[in-house]
Amino acid sequence: MEYQYPIDYHWSTDEIVDVIKFYEVIEAAYEKGVDREILMGTYRRFKEIVPSKSEEKKLCGEFEEMSGYSSYRTIKKAKESEPGDRIKMS
Repeated sequence: MEYQYPIDYHWSTDEIVDVIKFYEVIEAAYEKGVDREILMGTYRRFKEIVPSKSEEKKLCGEFEEMSGYSSYRTIKKAKESEPGDRIKMS
């Protein structure tokens, strides 16, 4: 990893750890694939921390700019898939 994850320094340590886990799961979806349930679980926790759509868009946009990985397209694919599926982005 040659970049820093976009985070808000007003979050608690646990919240920062959980948001970083979400970014790592997005990376895993691109690099090797990830179970849909794991992806959706980390996304639900991310949404608890970042309930605002505009803030989500800002953070995920920064993440995509730095990493090349789209959180939006990954979550969209997961929502369109069936429980038990493995999500692999290309």
